Parts: sequence; structure tokens; C-alpha cells
Amino acid sequence: MEARSWAPRRQPCPPGIGLLALASLLSCLLTSSQAKVYSRCELARVLKDFGLEGYRGYSLADWICLAYFTSGFNTAAVDHEADGSTNNGIFQISSRKWCKNFTPNVPNQCQMYCSGREAWRHHCQGKDLRDWVDGCDF
Repeated sequence: MEARSWAPRRQPCPPGIGLLALASLLSCLLTSSQAKVYSRCELARVLKDFGLEGYRGYSLADWICLAYFTSGFNTAAVDHEADGSTNNGIFQISSRKWCKNFTPNVPNQCQMYCSGREAWRHHCQGKDLRDWVDGCDF
């Protein structure tokens, strides 16, 4: 696989969403015109290639655990909430809590999608997550 360099566009985003913005960016990058359900190790390789291992103190296993419990590694996962908001993609990005929910005329200040991490906090935080990347060949 050929390495590509890229530089993110600088956008005026609210302070304090750096990690959320990264998860959102990855959600956009992992979403293509066709839905994909990643295997555990396949997603781990992609996230490792994007430099997530150790980013802001989160291990690759944290990211894999989050993706599993939010979407089952499915880039097309959509969860509809009672208030009309949606949670979208592999990291289940919340339109109510963060930026855009694919609805016309809804502001998207950062020009990206952002994610809360409730599933990570509930299922992954403070747990031994080594099994999430064990056996993956990097």
C-alpha cells in the first residue's frame, strides 16, 4: 500500500474537541461510497496506519473496542434516536451532541463529524483490552 501524505484543513472548531475531531475525521476517511464491515485486525491495521496507537494516551485496543461496541465495525451503522438525531458510522457520531447529522440546513461548524465516546466509557475504559489487537499481524 502506498503511503500518502495529507494535511487537514484548519477550521474554526469549538475548543476541547481535538480527540473527538480526530475520531470524526477517521469516521469520514473510513466511510466510502459503499458500506464496509471491517474485521477486528483489518480495522486495527487501518487505525495504526493513521497513527492512532498511543494518540493522546489511547491505545489501538481502545479504538478497536470503541468501534466494536458502537457499530460492530460497520461503517454504515446508523442509530436513530427518539429526538430525531442520529448516531452515524463506525464510531457512531452523534448529531445531537456534536456537528452534522446529514440533515439539510443543519450547521456544521467544523465541517466534520464528531463523536461522543459513551460506549468506550461503558465497555472499554479501565479494562484490559489487549485481546482486541492480540493476534493481529502489523
